[in-house]
Amino acid sequence: MSIKTPAEISQAALAAGIAKSRLALGTMLLMGFLAGAYIGMGGYFMLVVTQDAAQVAGVGISKLLGGVVFSLGLFLVLTAGAELVTGNCLMPIAYLSKKISFAAMLRNLCAVYCANFAGALFFAALIYSSGLISEQCGAAALSLAAMKSSLPVSYMLIRGVLCNWFVCLAVWIAFGAQDTAGKFVAALLPISAFVAMGFEHCVANMFFIPLGLMLNGGAFPALTAAAFAKNLFFVTIGNAAGGAIFVALFYFLIFRKELTKA
Repeated sequence: MSIKTPAEISQAALAAGIAKSRLALGTMLLMGFLAGAYIGMGGYFMLVVTQDAAQVAGVGISKLLGGVVFSLGLFLVLTAGAELVTGNCLMPIAYLSKKISFAAMLRNLCAVYCANFAGALFFAALIYSSGLISEQCGAAALSLAAMKSSLPVSYMLIRGVLCNWFVCLAVWIAFGAQDTAGKFVAALLPISAFVAMGFEHCVANMFFIPLGLMLNGGAFPALTAAAFAKNLFFVTIGNAAGGAIFVALFYFLIFRKELTKA
């Protein structure tokens, strides 16, 4: 398994940011829709695996298992081809290098965000309509959605920052991987870590909370569309800051000389 050096990864991230900024709108939307669905796939896989795991293996092992299986989502994004807004928070490295405009970067991020939402919501609706959700799995989904919706704003922001620091590190490492196995490892460890530690990912919440809203029969009165919107707003801000500052900006500053060459 070969891997690029950090300096080479920075160049790959720069090239990816330029390429993403030049995608046709229709391509961005289709690839964004797929990414939202892929994250939903990882999310439901996590719910199925962990619904009773804590009773058998303990809370810590259950969280670890949940993180491992949830990493399916990012692995699909990295290997099948899709546009994930949280991963695209690395695009500022291309903007700071003066290779793309702010408008081009914002166009991608906004389009992909909306498409991620559509894909995650569509997959949640499919799962809800499938008849596959057991009583225990449904209870786990409801509890998770209610917990996420009731977090204090400061927790949403901080957990959002922490989450996308990990996600963007996974994408950063994946830029250095030369094969599918390398991309799997790149996705596995950081994603397992952020899930096990309980951080907040806006696209994952586009799946988890709507699924909870669909299942909620009044058991959680605080689980509402307004609470979902509040969570999404503040978690998105945290995610954007975490990826753009702690990965894109920091590595731009480290490799600035090479990145800004004409």
